[in-house]
Amino acid sequence: MTNINSSNKRIAKNTMFLYLRMLVSLVINLYTVRLLWKVLGVENYGIYNIVGGIVLIFSFLNYGMIASSQRFIAFELGRGNIDRLRKTFSISLTIHIILALIVLAIAETVGLWFLNFKLNIPPTRMLAANWVYQFSIITFIITIISVPYNACIIAHEHIKIYGYLGIIEVFAKLGIVILTGYLLFDHLITYAFLLMILALIMRVTYGLYCTHHFQECRYEHFKDPHLMRQMFGFGAWSFLGSMGLTVREQGVNFLLNIFFSVAVNAAKGVATQAGNAINGVASNFTMALNPQITKRYAANDIEGMICLMTNGCKYAVILMGMVVVPLFYCASLLLKLWLGEVAPYTIGFLQLILIQILIECSASPIITAIQATGNIKKFQLYVSSVMVAVIPIVWLWLQGGGNPYTAIYVVIASGIIALMIRTIILHNIVNFSYRNFFIKAYARPSLIIIITGVIGLYLYTYFPQNLVGAIGYLVCSVLIYSLLTFLIGLNTTEKQFIKRIIFRK
Repeated sequence: MTNINSSNKRIAKNTMFLYLRMLVSLVINLYTVRLLWKVLGVENYGIYNIVGGIVLIFSFLNYGMIASSQRFIAFELGRGNIDRLRKTFSISLTIHIILALIVLAIAETVGLWFLNFKLNIPPTRMLAANWVYQFSIITFIITIISVPYNACIIAHEHIKIYGYLGIIEVFAKLGIVILTGYLLFDHLITYAFLLMILALIMRVTYGLYCTHHFQECRYEHFKDPHLMRQMFGFGAWSFLGSMGLTVREQGVNFLLNIFFSVAVNAAKGVATQAGNAINGVASNFTMALNPQITKRYAANDIEGMICLMTNGCKYAVILMGMVVVPLFYCASLLLKLWLGEVAPYTIGFLQLILIQILIECSASPIITAIQATGNIKKFQLYVSSVMVAVIPIVWLWLQGGGNPYTAIYVVIASGIIALMIRTIILHNIVNFSYRNFFIKAYARPSLIIIITGVIGLYLYTYFPQNLVGAIGYLVCSVLIYSLLTFLIGLNTTEKQFIKRIIFRK
């Protein structure tokens, strides 16, 4: 019991720190996107998003090994086997170096051909697009090699350094945008080049920290074919799942580019950037939670893992709902205040992406629990099939005259189906009650979101359409949501815990 309470306190502290980091990052990121929109302009911003999308397609090659590195490092840490942990890190780094070389080869052949012969980019900007592409490839390769180091930081739950460096990186990106606006060189090329330099600096910083603090982060050449096969096997199935997700996300972007224009890509790019910043609400929580889920399975505490996963799903939905519900109605006003001039489709894209994030955010604890067991074959096969199926459906819909929003409708539907599949598969691996899980994880949070949404729609009409009105509406919505969360979303133990904190303060 003492270990569980200690783990829960550590999760709570790490979550609070990550939220502090998230709030700072959210404000700076939103301002950075606004400034970048003005510095680059609509056309260059659209080009940056679509060209960067080509590089992100190759990220599915990396996602598989990210999941593998994080799972195996956290698993060995949970078992307390230091020798095995050192071996796991070194083999993971070797695999990622090989992976980086594979990505480089594919990107400089297939990716380069796709950029120059298939995308709808103005001829006068093709040279700049190619420079951006090359810098983006180098940035991505640096990111690949950084994965084992980041996995060690998260597994050891050294969340503070992760947060500090994250904040430094956010401010550095803001500085890059400001500097880009003052330089006389091509702004699009300059921005991509400076991001590459920042990625290199952050890579060296993470490497030095890990080498100094974690004894396993000193590379040694190990020969362990069995462990390498295990990691490759896990990574291969994770790769299949990440491929499906990448194909869905970037495939939709390419279809929007083919059927519409760069301006539509720019609108979706801005909405996605805002959505990603908002998604930090859930991702910061699950980042603190995920290592403990894996460690509890490694310690054969199945009941503790299921309890932690269930609560994780509930809190992820509640925390995300507190942001999504108020923002949904005033998205139009906030975008105008944020960007000044809002491109067509941006508002609708953002509202739909908020719904998508709300649905998909609760899947992370379930995914981590499945990955902790190592039985991921069916999970990745079925979910990736659902993700890939989005592309032909969207193509048919757009071919039939659908508007750009229809693509996001299909993406949202795929997220709901994938969530159901993941839950069923985990139930088959480690038996638990469907009824208890859905009531605790989804029924109560959904009721809170629905009630707040109905009240919010009524309230929004009474506030003036300006900054003061937006702030007033947001404050009222959050207060109503918080009250409903206390009354409906929390159990007796959680309510008593909150009351003790309030009375103590």
